[in-house]
Amino acid sequence: MTESFDAIVIGAGQSGPFLAARLAEEGRRVALIEREHLGGTCVNDGCTPTKTLVASARAAWMARRAGEFGVQVRTPVTVDMKAVKARKDRIVGASVQSLTEWLGGIEGLEVIRGEGSFVGPKTVAVGRRRLIAPEIFINTGARPMVPDWPGIKSITYLTNKQMVELDTLPSHLIIVGASYIGLEFAHMFTRFGSKVSVIERGSRPASKEDADISAAIRSILEAEGVTFLFGTEVEALHPAGHGVFVSLKSGERRSSIEGTHLLVALGRLPNTEALNLAATGLKTDERGFIPVDDHLRTSVEEIWAMGDVNGRGAFTHTSYYEHEIVVDNLLARGKRSLAGRIPTHALYIDPPLGRIGMSEAEVRASGRKALIATMPMSRVARARERGETQGLMKVLVDAKDKTILGAAILGINGDEVVQSLLQLMASGIPYTRMVETMHIHPTVTELLPTLFGELKPLK
Repeated sequence: MTESFDAIVIGAGQSGPFLAARLAEEGRRVALIEREHLGGTCVNDGCTPTKTLVASARAAWMARRAGEFGVQVRTPVTVDMKAVKARKDRIVGASVQSLTEWLGGIEGLEVIRGEGSFVGPKTVAVGRRRLIAPEIFINTGARPMVPDWPGIKSITYLTNKQMVELDTLPSHLIIVGASYIGLEFAHMFTRFGSKVSVIERGSRPASKEDADISAAIRSILEAEGVTFLFGTEVEALHPAGHGVFVSLKSGERRSSIEGTHLLVALGRLPNTEALNLAATGLKTDERGFIPVDDHLRTSVEEIWAMGDVNGRGAFTHTSYYEHEIVVDNLLARGKRSLAGRIPTHALYIDPPLGRIGMSEAEVRASGRKALIATMPMSRVARARERGETQGLMKVLVDAKDKTILGAAILGINGDEVVQSLLQLMASGIPYTRMVETMHIHPTVTELLPTLFGELKPLK
């Protein structure tokens, strides 16, 4: 027997639950299908657990530096990974419980556990149940990509999902991939006390960032003991005692490295295979993502795709923003869309990188006349007072109308400070308005007017 709903939401990541709740609050009968964990990657094995671990790693780092601040720690600083994990589990558990209780109390919303798969244009199977609805929303997220390296099946490897479950400290952690996930784990585990080696086929970490930002990131991590192997690829994997032996190639040169743990951090793949999209007439692109327009609509009428699965963003904030677009269009007859959305993201090494808008490379490629200014964090009083002068600030401005084109702040509170510039960008306000505004001292933000004062033509 087929069960009728007004809407079906497949996947309970950062779009699904909030969209389902809004639709139910409008009096619709809604089914929210989730095969694993409410909250998706962010709550369970992404943002929440990793930033909790980053906080523990920072505590260890600060304890070791206590003498610099005149504070005496008379015993060697050690890390109890079981206690670190227990703290992480409590915080994640509280988030999941809160979400579960909230969703369970919404009238008209049914949370259905299981794998959702299309069996018709508007019919979804979950186990033996058959659900039908005129509107369907896909929010199935993504998973770690693991290459088919020779020997991969003979060893035990980790992805971000398993890394956040470790309750013992790796003696030597090998990480393949020097992008956001790999760099964050590299930094936190070197602070926990592991030896960390990062293998990267490219020539620098965080290769999507400008070269000066990448160089600063490398400097920060190397100063704390992380070893990078650039221009290097994995050729094969072999078991080695209680760890793994990795055969490497760098051009024509061959080498090897042995470690106790291996983290694969080479990007993510969309969760679309189990959906049986062919039953709806939907097709994925060559990477497996579901194409959508700027209103998150797929090529099939009344089916939407939000979050990582559509390839239009790979962050919690992009997914949540997309549910807001759908709600505005469906319930408020609004016109919000992805068009004009300002790219924003952060990298949570410590100190963090906050990035908005265009990079220097993108501004140069655009050919537009622009101004640029950079400033080392060592010039920021708050950074000196905190003893954390690593990193730099950078801003790009349109030479004609003085509006901000992009910015990067790699330094203490960089992920927060950069958002004051984001508001100027979104409002189309020239940077001169910030220069004329009085700011609180001593803060990082108060140095932004000084940064703008050093603008020079981008050559």
